[in-house]
Amino acid sequence: MTALSTAGVGYWVATGLVTAELGVGGIWDVLRISEVRVTVVHLGYPEYFLVLLGVWKMLGALALLAPRLPLLKEWAYAGVVFTDTGAIVSHLHVGYALGELAILIPLLALTAGSWWLRPASRRLPGAAVSR
Repeated sequence: MTALSTAGVGYWVATGLVTAELGVGGIWDVLRISEVRVTVVHLGYPEYFLVLLGVWKMLGALALLAPRLPLLKEWAYAGVVFTDTGAIVSHLHVGYALGELAILIPLLALTAGSWWLRPASRRLPGAAVSR
């Protein structure tokens, strides 16, 4: 068993938190729990959007955790960034309190950290590894 580097530990902590949020959030979305449903409707999205979003979140979590599959991981990271930035803009647009961003912005930062720190085995071939 090899010891993980600081970057390796940072990668797994960030990735664990991102995938936990995607997995739990995806389940909540698919089940359309009341708090999530009320928020999404208030943001102006149709309720059925939750099922679509939830399924993609769960698939994204699986893609990020699976070994290899670097191209799929790139798409998953892009999807998470689209989801997080879309949530930030949507919350700001409808006038939610800025406190809502206290969850959304760190999630976006964790996603960026996970992407930045990912090991070579989880990158596209030829992608530079510079930290």
